[in-house]
Amino acid sequence: MSRGLFGIVLAAGQSRRMGYPKPLLVIGGSSFAERVVAAMRGAVEEIVVVVGAHKDLVGPAFARLDGVRVVDNPHHQRGQLSSLKAGLQALPGDARAAMVHLADQPLVSPQTFVAVAAAYRAGKTPIVIARYAGKRGHPVVFDRSLFAELHNAGEELGARAVVSARPERVAYVDVDDPAVVIDLDTPEDLARQGLRVTRPG
Repeated sequence: MSRGLFGIVLAAGQSRRMGYPKPLLVIGGSSFAERVVAAMRGAVEEIVVVVGAHKDLVGPAFARLDGVRVVDNPHHQRGQLSSLKAGLQALPGDARAAMVHLADQPLVSPQTFVAVAAAYRAGKTPIVIARYAGKRGHPVVFDRSLFAELHNAGEELGARAVVSARPERVAYVDVDDPAVVIDLDTPEDLARQGLRVTRPG
């Protein structure tokens, strides 16, 4: 566990293209929510999950998991960065950094989370990003020194604007884990990955 490194899982989306709240979908007996939390837990001190759309369903699914705190983003329609801001605001004042991940990337391995956390601890850059085959993905670590910049960033641009502003602030962790760049947004995405997914109940 990395002291002072907290997880933020963004789970506020409407899942419109999937047609069902993605964190509740089940692969091999475990929901997306359970898979993301289980994989991330060993790399962070605590996990803050940001919910919004479907909060009455998605919130309880995360809240019952150990080491998880759920916060609501009432402005989730503004986009992903608005949820990241809500997550950052929920972190304790002494949080050293935030590791950000997406609820629709449930296949990332625990080893990837640990590798990204270790690279942040060992490195000198305030941003650390998982990368596969030259393509950057998630998780992403932001040092506390960037929290204010993220809070002030325009939500129409997203956190990517902060990442791109100064490339020298960014370190990449190349992992043999294609899941870091795989978003499961639609039934077609699931089929493409050969995944059999069920809905609870």
